[in-house]
Amino acid sequence: MIAIVEAARAGLLRRENWPRNLVAGVIVGVVALPLAMAFAIASGVKPEQGLYTAIIAGIAVSLFGGSRVQIAGPTGAFIVILAGIVAQFGVDGLLLATLMAGVILVAMGWARLGGVIRYIPDPVIVGFTAGIAVIIWVGQWQYFFGLPAPGDGPFYLKLWRLVQSFGHLDPATTAVGMVSLLLTLWGSRIPGLSRVPGPLLAMLVATGIVSVLGLPSVATIESTYGAIPRSLPSLQFPVADFDRWMALLPSAFTIAMLGAIESLLSAMVADSMAGTRHDSNQELIGQGIANILSPLFGGIAATGAIARTATNIRNGGNAPIAGVVHGITLLLILLALAPYAGKVPLAALAAVLFVVAWNMSEVHRFLRLLRHAPRADAGILVITFALTIFTDLVVAVNIGVILAMFQFMRRMSAAVSVVEHDPHSLREQLARAGLQALPPDLVVYAIEGPFFFGSVDSLERALSWSRQPPKVLVLWLERVPLIDATGLKRLESTIEAMHKRGIKVVLCGANLRVLRKLMRAQLVRRDHPDGYYADLADALRALADAHGQAEAAQSASEA
Repeated sequence: MIAIVEAARAGLLRRENWPRNLVAGVIVGVVALPLAMAFAIASGVKPEQGLYTAIIAGIAVSLFGGSRVQIAGPTGAFIVILAGIVAQFGVDGLLLATLMAGVILVAMGWARLGGVIRYIPDPVIVGFTAGIAVIIWVGQWQYFFGLPAPGDGPFYLKLWRLVQSFGHLDPATTAVGMVSLLLTLWGSRIPGLSRVPGPLLAMLVATGIVSVLGLPSVATIESTYGAIPRSLPSLQFPVADFDRWMALLPSAFTIAMLGAIESLLSAMVADSMAGTRHDSNQELIGQGIANILSPLFGGIAATGAIARTATNIRNGGNAPIAGVVHGITLLLILLALAPYAGKVPLAALAAVLFVVAWNMSEVHRFLRLLRHAPRADAGILVITFALTIFTDLVVAVNIGVILAMFQFMRRMSAAVSVVEHDPHSLREQLARAGLQALPPDLVVYAIEGPFFFGSVDSLERALSWSRQPPKVLVLWLERVPLIDATGLKRLESTIEAMHKRGIKVVLCGANLRVLRKLMRAQLVRRDHPDGYYADLADALRALADAHGQAEAAQSASEA
């Protein structure tokens, strides 16, 4: 379901639908301008590279993605990862890793893994997103307050250095930052300015203040990074040897995984707002194409941006036209106003990122999970959050998912039971078998739930009889939806142990999938038909007949 094709089939490319999407695209383009530059600077690259990303990736995702209203570009979630890659491998390494991530995303889409990404547990997503928000917030103190650079090192060391340097903050930079923060938050409430996005208003006012008052201590984009060029860079293919490709592969996978998560979350939010339904696999392919094209023109990693996508929908965007217009708007701004963009104070962009970090953190959602979620889920949330801040995002997500899997298996194993059935609970099966009671020395146990490696001990506990053991054990498998290799092995060992004690074991009632596995493991064999029955009633009838025949034979021998 390619976005532009799906929109054409739905009639959204007709002339009467263009005005609303043109307006939405221009508004989103204006909103994206300060964000694109701010995210690029925070990621350790030049501000124009953020604009290149928003232009190229934004158009590519709008055309080839799986959501017709998705707006893509650089996002805050990538800042921590991209800054780390730049610090380790340089900007060229980042561009190469982004291209590799694009290829991985396309492969994930072709392999139809779009649905799998959505199963990452909520506490893990909220935990690492809140952790990233804290890192972004602290990382902007330097620019917001005019503090000395904290230098390299782990997060806690940088934080301590920044706290120690607060005595050296620059009053002018802090004042510009505070004005920008107030305008970003509440600028739209000023009469007559309700249609001007807060970040854009903050950027314009802060630039005007610095230009009029001539504040040399306030760092600007131009004074720090040089003038922004009024053109797109030429097409350049990265060149690297095999060792460099291999060294960048883990970083590429990290970009791809986070990009997949963010884009699919954004697409789901868009579906809930616009009443649409996205194609998750095509969305991954579209994001992959965007991340392949973006670094070829100097851009960085991109993904679906929830805030810009929501802005698009709120302003009437309902087709890929809006996303394309958003990219064209940024291109025209770059070509016409690049010299003026260089005058923007970094404190203003830091204020914008403060707000982005706050929105990313979703404090209300974090606290709600912490207070009302099961204790284990709250623990996973806190662990993921802490590991994101103090170690690494990849480590945090991996450990968070692993802990969530262990918790899920613990809950699943607790839900599995092995129940002994008495004649009263089996009256329906006995009636179908034409019996009044169970045959003597026969017990029926039902395994209820998935019989996997986390639940196999329940069978042994149930069969550790303190009373006289029966002569026949019937294991009823009707309520076993699945069985794994460990379950098969434990079932085999249980049958062997019962046989050594002189107890006959009969299986019955397995569904087709479980039965196939039982036959493959040779626990059910065609040359031993009395070891398995398709239905419990059939098993009881056959065992009762066998018992009757045995009694008759014994009576005849005694006579």
